[in-house]
Amino acid sequence: MSSERFITAEPLAEAADLTRRYVDLAQPRLGTAVTFASDDFFADKSRMIDPAPPVFYPDRFDDHGKWMDGWESRRKRTPGHDHAVIRLGQRGTIAAIDIDTSFFTGNFPPEARVEAADTLDEPGEADWTEIVPRSALRGDSHNLFIVEAFAPMRWLRLNIYPDGGVARLRVYGTIAKDWSLIGPDETVDLVAMENGGTAVAWNDAHYGHPANLLAPGRAPVMADGWETARRRVAGNDWCVLKLGTAGKIERIAIDTNHFKGNFPDRFTLRAGHLGDVTAQDAIDAASRDWPLIVEESKLKAHHVEKFAAAPLDQPVTHVRLDIFPDGGVSRLRIWGKKA
Repeated sequence: MSSERFITAEPLAEAADLTRRYVDLAQPRLGTAVTFASDDFFADKSRMIDPAPPVFYPDRFDDHGKWMDGWESRRKRTPGHDHAVIRLGQRGTIAAIDIDTSFFTGNFPPEARVEAADTLDEPGEADWTEIVPRSALRGDSHNLFIVEAFAPMRWLRLNIYPDGGVARLRVYGTIAKDWSLIGPDETVDLVAMENGGTAVAWNDAHYGHPANLLAPGRAPVMADGWETARRRVAGNDWCVLKLGTAGKIERIAIDTNHFKGNFPDRFTLRAGHLGDVTAQDAIDAASRDWPLIVEESKLKAHHVEKFAAAPLDQPVTHVRLDIFPDGGVSRLRIWGKKA
């Protein structure tokens, strides 16, 4: 184990609300990549979309100087400014952008501007639309910008003036799945992140966010799942997930990959229709009485369990996963047809 000391960044307080309503469109597991940077001499452009919080190692240096966890360009000695181009893995509608300058104190950009484009190939200059005007940034801080409603986008261009470092770029939004391309008889994962599924309510996410349940593929590590703290009081833990579109559920799969001594003993799955309710207490109260589509069932360690879903008369928009009493689940798949 390395003896190197490190410091972690403080989370953004507003992120709790943003992550209940949106996904981070910039996360690499959706296929997002930083395709170009005018300069990344000090810190590689790809670090800017690392899903982990940025860290700071006081004593780490490399051949180019101080090692920084983010994208950092060298000091500009010519006219102009630096920029980076990000290709979103999934086309999406952007609601907010966090330009995080954690640990960049004397080397953060004083200003930034964000543009977006919706082209299949890399955009030309005429394709870019400004979504965040040139704005002042604070060093060692989260710089959150609310984006007015725009059409779905596939590309972003982050301009920094004139140079400097950005630890993380978070792009909160909604995946714009084109459901017209899905036939009425086609079975799909209705809650998959890439199909627009989101986590909207939960009672505990101490070790892992419930949105991880919806991520592509099997979880590579235990941290890439939903895991609650050890329950020391009566009751059980739960989360509510929004489907990408209203649909009829046929079967489900629940995966406890990597959870061996900390998987839930049992679970149930309910489904229902939820309007525009966003308050956590209201979602909890409404979803408790939804009909069961999977009765209380035992789970195993580090294992995928598959179940047929009890049929319902009406299409549903959300599911509620209850785990008993607590623990971790890595993935949940909800297979069915769009309504």
